[in-house]
Amino acid sequence: MTRARAAAPLRSGLARLIAPYRGPLCRTGVLLGALCFIASLTPSLVPRGFVAQGVLSGVCFAVGYLIGVALAALWRRLMLPELGHGPLQRGLRWLPWVGLLACALTVWWVRPWQDSVRAVMGLPPMDEGYSLRLLLIALLVFAVLLVVGRAFAWVARRVGALSRRVMPAPVARLLGIVVAAVLFFNIANGVLLRGALHTADASFRKADALIPPESTAPTVPGTTGGPGSLVAWEQMGRAGRDFVSAGPEAAEIAAFTGRPAQRPLRVYAGLPAAQDARARARLALRELQRQGGFQRRNLVVITPTGTGWVDPAAIDSVEYLLHGDVASVAVQYSYLSSPLSLLVEPEYGEETSRLLFAEVYAYWRTLPVETRPRLYVHGLSLGAMNSERSVNLFDMIDTPIDGALWSGPPFATRTWRQTTNQRNAGSTEWLPVFRDSRTVRFMNQGGSPVPADAPWGRMRVVYLQYASDPITFFTPYDAWREPDWMAEPRAPDVSPAVRWYPLVSMLQLALDMLLADRTPMGYGHVFAPSHYVAGWQAVLGTNDWSAADLRRLASLLDPRRRQQIEQRRSAAGG
Repeated sequence: MTRARAAAPLRSGLARLIAPYRGPLCRTGVLLGALCFIASLTPSLVPRGFVAQGVLSGVCFAVGYLIGVALAALWRRLMLPELGHGPLQRGLRWLPWVGLLACALTVWWVRPWQDSVRAVMGLPPMDEGYSLRLLLIALLVFAVLLVVGRAFAWVARRVGALSRRVMPAPVARLLGIVVAAVLFFNIANGVLLRGALHTADASFRKADALIPPESTAPTVPGTTGGPGSLVAWEQMGRAGRDFVSAGPEAAEIAAFTGRPAQRPLRVYAGLPAAQDARARARLALRELQRQGGFQRRNLVVITPTGTGWVDPAAIDSVEYLLHGDVASVAVQYSYLSSPLSLLVEPEYGEETSRLLFAEVYAYWRTLPVETRPRLYVHGLSLGAMNSERSVNLFDMIDTPIDGALWSGPPFATRTWRQTTNQRNAGSTEWLPVFRDSRTVRFMNQGGSPVPADAPWGRMRVVYLQYASDPITFFTPYDAWREPDWMAEPRAPDVSPAVRWYPLVSMLQLALDMLLADRTPMGYGHVFAPSHYVAGWQAVLGTNDWSAADLRRLASLLDPRRRQQIEQRRSAAGG
């Protein structure tokens, strides 16, 4: 008896604690959640593993449930009558259960849908346990979001109840919602998000500073980080050290081409190399001058991705095509990956790219026209967007650069978006034709829709993009508008089973962006050297390579790059 009395307050307190999270589910919310859940299982641009698919489906169910709860509350607030009477009303009450049953049945169809995307990319089918695992994860995600949502509602109700003592009820309810929104936003943004970003920044910073024992400074004079270099080996960052040490030597290029070749010059300045972006840009220019970069016939200004990484597929291919007679320069602007860098410090990447190009371009203009190198710019992903923004056409109308190769431009890339939207009638969004194609052309795995012998203007700009790349083809407008790239004819690397669903398709593509660099080479956001070779050929306008030699070059670089990708993914745990 004494124990029962002692336990009573504990049970009472526990009941009060969990009271805000109890209660039946909203039938309208369950029905709409089920519809969003089913739509989320359909394929999109890239394959999704069971974890990613489970998280997506759980979020979509929660979003649909939230919309249903809001609609039901609005219906009651307007004092509208309940739908149906008698048997019809009883039948309507069974609709949520029908929706849940449809969810369970549809889960078993998700494998063929995902396999349709995997088949396009040459991947094996999913295993038989895929459906069950994703269902369990989706249930867990929805349960967590439901608890968060009911906690939000409890806070709003409590604040509203307390406020009704001093203000009208409608105003008190609105105040409760506002206070709950501010509280939860500050917790999510000020505590969770900032804590995660701080952890990510510290992690990336340590990884960037780590120098493996097998990574040693160059001993050849005239190399970045080597004897006499203005940039110390330790100040280049991991991506910079990989960039300057992994390129082909002159002997390798000559052995492949059968022609004389030079050792390509690669210049890189990491974040620790100087205090600010302007100082790093000027340091990179001085190092480029020291190495004799302006004495080469070709010069490429590269904007790296968020972590400072330069795609080997892009730089190796241009160095072979130019027989090593090329110098390239890049400056790091972040430790974070491109999506995180875009979220946290988007202006900083643009500033660094603009300052580096301005320093190089200003000096390049002072050189004699007859002897100065041809000047190109390049960037991948976030690097493409920032590189594009660094080139102001109005500043170089009288002395334009020779060309640009921008690969995988993000959907927010301004000039890419403008030229895509203003494409010629009859051309597709995933491979547009822009006006007379004398300045801007688009290429993918199959090349360009413009004939190779079509005339170019003074400056050549090529966008290399894959239709299966969500980083390029995502937009927030996908929430309420079907994207043009889904129309027929559809790109060969997009599954014919892909369909558009309001709101859900936008969430699918948003998740796809996080998975875009895990696709096989030649799909998604992983670009193949052979496609870079074709892109650089169009930008450079070189004519000393036969079609057979270009195929040989692709056969050399593609397997090498594929092996590098497999080794990197294996080291990262898949």
